[in-house]
Amino acid sequence: MSGGGHGGRRRGKKHEEEEHENHERWLVSYADMMTLLLVLFVVLFAMSQVDKEKFAALASGLSEAFGAPVTAVQGSGSNPEASVLDSLDAAVDVQIPPAPADEESVDAAAAQAAAQEAARVAAEAQAEYDQLAAARDAIDAALAAAGHADTARYEIDERGLVVHIVSDPVLFGPEEATLQPQGREILDAVAPTLAALPNRLTVEGHANSLPVTPGGPWPSNWELSAYRATTVVRHLAAEGVPQDRLSGTGYSDTRPMVPASDPGALSLNRRVDIVVLSDASAEANELLPGLDAPAQAAPAPAAPAQEGTHE
Repeated sequence: MSGGGHGGRRRGKKHEEEEHENHERWLVSYADMMTLLLVLFVVLFAMSQVDKEKFAALASGLSEAFGAPVTAVQGSGSNPEASVLDSLDAAVDVQIPPAPADEESVDAAAAQAAAQEAARVAAEAQAEYDQLAAARDAIDAALAAAGHADTARYEIDERGLVVHIVSDPVLFGPEEATLQPQGREILDAVAPTLAALPNRLTVEGHANSLPVTPGGPWPSNWELSAYRATTVVRHLAAEGVPQDRLSGTGYSDTRPMVPASDPGALSLNRRVDIVVLSDASAEANELLPGLDAPAQAAPAPAAPAQEGTHE
C-alpha cells in the first residue's frame, strides 16, 4: 500500500527560468559620469573665484621678498576681476631675477680666472726656483771651501736642481765603480748640504758612447752606470743623508749631456748627476727651465781633458 501510494504520487518539477538580461545598466555608468562632470564644474567655478585678501597677501609677500619694482597693472573696467587689486595701497613691486650674464661677461670672468691662476703658478715657480738656486749656491760654496771649485755643473730643469759631477777622473776611473779619493772628498763636501734639504734626491749614473771592454767585469754600460749610481747613494747615506730620500738609477749612454761630436763628450757624458727633486706642482715645474735660462747662458767652465779609449 505504501508502495502504491508512493508510486501514485507524482513529484512536481521546479520550473527554472532564464536570467532576465538588464538592458538599463548603462544608466549607472551615465549617472556616475554626470556626477563627475558636476563635481568638475563645481571645482572649476570655485577656482575661478579670486580671494582678494589672499591675493593681496601673496602680492605683498612677493614685494617684500624681491624688493625691486615690477608693477602689476590692473585690467580694464569691463573685466569683473579687474578690481582684485583695489585692496592694495599701491602697485605691487616684484623683483625679477637678473638675466644670466652675457657671453662677454663670461669670457671676461674666465680670462680673469686664467690670469689669476697663471700668476699663482708663476709665483710658485719663482719661489721654488729661489729655493733650488739657494741649494745650488750652498753646494757650490761647500765644494769651493773643500778645494774642489768648478768640479760640478749645475742646471735647474723641470725635475729640480741637477748637479753634474764628471766621473772621469773625479769620481771613478775608467770602467770602475769604486770611488776615487777625490770623489770621496767631493761627496763628503756636499753631503751636509744635501742632508739639510727637505727634498728627495735621486742619483743618476751615466756613461759615454764608448763600449765596455769585451770580457771585462761589466756586461755593458747599463750595469756600470747603475753600479756607479748606487755607489754614490751608499756613500751619501753613510754621510748622513736620510736613506728614505735617496734613490739611484743607471742610464748607460742614453742621456748624454753634450752630443758625441762635442770635443769634451767622452769626459762630460761619463758622469754622475745628483738631482734635488722639486716639491712644486707640475705646472710650476714646467716654468723652472725658463727661469734658469739666464744662468745657463753664462760661460761654462772648460771640460776636463779626455783620457782613455774606453768607458
